[in-house]
Order: sequence, then structure tokens, then C-alpha cells
Amino acid sequence: MKLEELKKLNTEEIQVRLEEAQVEMENLRIQHSTRQLDNPLRMRSLRREIARMRTILTERNLGLRK
Repeated sequence: MKLEELKKLNTEEIQVRLEEAQVEMENLRIQHSTRQLDNPLRMRSLRREIARMRTILTERNLGLRK
């Protein structure tokens, strides 16, 4: 998900998507450890999406972003 799309979402929606992304990351890690992961680049992109969401939530909590 792009940064501009994330900015348009409200805080609750971002938190829901963050939880979903964390569950997906956990599943990808399990697949990776059992050598069943088809697309290893998905882990990198998902990790970056999680970081984007956390950054936006932190900025909103600090009042840096609306």
C-alpha cells in the first residue's frame, strides 16, 4: 500500500490493517522456516508496509500529522 493511500485512512483503519499485516508476516516467517515460501520479496515489502503504518500512527499520536 502506498504512503498516500495510508494517509487517507483514519487511525482505526490503519490499526486494523497493521494487525492483519503482522499476522501475514508471521505466516510468511513460518513458510520461510519450513522452506515453503514462494515469494521471498513479499517479506521485505510487507516489513516496509508495517514500518510505514507504524510511522504514520506515531506521527499522529505526537500530533505531527492530522
